[in-house]
Amino acid sequence: MNFNDEKDYVMRIIKEMVRVLFSLMLGKQYKSVEQSEENKYEVAGKALEEFEKMIDAGLINEAENILLESIDYTQKEDVLAAILFYQYIGERDSDFLAAHNYSKEEALDGIKRLAERQGYDHITSLLMEN
Repeated sequence: MNFNDEKDYVMRIIKEMVRVLFSLMLGKQYKSVEQSEENKYEVAGKALEEFEKMIDAGLINEAENILLESIDYTQKEDVLAAILFYQYIGERDSDFLAAHNYSKEEALDGIKRLAERQGYDHITSLLMEN
């Protein structure tokens, strides 16, 4: 597996984890979550779109710190927003992420930690094995 294949593999795993976690947490079949104007998720009153702007400005670690300090793990919407946050990071170009001291693997780890906090660590283990 070359370097680009590995990055594509990480992105496929991120998307699959998002799909499965949304399906489990929402109790219905998940098709796709597009990052669009219809996305109304927020964490502690801060819209996901604001986090995305920080990511686009290269403030990835700062955005992640704010997200993790603000998230209420008992609120399903907060956790779903955080999952989308990591998906959004994972969709960024690897060069962009590297330039801002972040990686797709860190985004994948973030999703895995969220899944574990919600009791879905067995799901992430299964997805990582396949």
